Amino acid sequence: MPAIKETNLPNLVHRGKVRDTYDIGDGLLLMIATDRISAFDVILPNAIPDKGAVLSQISSFWFGRTSHIVPNHLVALGIDRPGLGLDPELARRAMIVRRAKRVDVECVVRGYIAGAAWVEYRKSGTLFGEPVAAGLREGDRFPRPRFTPTTKAEAGHDLPMTKQEVIDLAGADTARALEETSIAVYEHARAYAEQRGIVIADTKMEFGYIDGELHLIDELLTPDSSRFWDAKGYAPGKSQPNFDKQFVRDWLNAQSWNREPPAPALPDDIVEKTRSRYVEAFTRLTGTTLR
Repeated sequence: MPAIKETNLPNLVHRGKVRDTYDIGDGLLLMIATDRISAFDVILPNAIPDKGAVLSQISSFWFGRTSHIVPNHLVALGIDRPGLGLDPELARRAMIVRRAKRVDVECVVRGYIAGAAWVEYRKSGTLFGEPVAAGLREGDRFPRPRFTPTTKAEAGHDLPMTKQEVIDLAGADTARALEETSIAVYEHARAYAEQRGIVIADTKMEFGYIDGELHLIDELLTPDSSRFWDAKGYAPGKSQPNFDKQFVRDWLNAQSWNREPPAPALPDDIVEKTRSRYVEAFTRLTGTTLR
């Protein structure tokens, strides 16, 4: 199937790194996850076929599974609303959502030490500036999940936030709700995913207010926003077999790229292997076939 890098519908509200969002009236937005892929906060030249469909459909799955913990903005998948008259390829990548007032914090939850957390730990023995136990190996599980929020950057790199900075931005009550709710959603998802043979090492979430109540928004527990590891191959102290963007990050890290635009183009085999990993993550976690 062809990859979709950009959409062009009426009433564009926002074009992000991956999603194009449109106002469809009555307080609703049409959020289309394109096949664009970003790494290190830079949009890559290539697109990954079916990636957008995976993101929207797996988000719908998780929104349904976590609605008892916190409400979310999802109304329906585009593919379930033929009356919208969307092109079928756009419909399978689309979510109809309620408009929310976003809280400008990336709510990152880490259950295992990896990525930027591992880099910092090796350098200073800390995690986002806070002390961590000595002797950890890459991929070790934390005794309890760690909440490590960052800024929500429209362009460029997200930056770590202290708890006080989150309070200053959002208020003490909202800051506490962000942390507690993010950890609760992560722990629920981690326990479920372990039954499906996947370790959720970390993830990031976004929240917004709808009618004065905090809701999950954007995407949820996707291969873009999370590290998914194969539980069968998981072993601390080594590179983990994954079903997420790490495969792309690893290739980019081998290219002597400075992580600033423009990014190098991905070879065809990397594109196809990335697509396969995303689709397998979807199938394993949901137990269904991508539509």
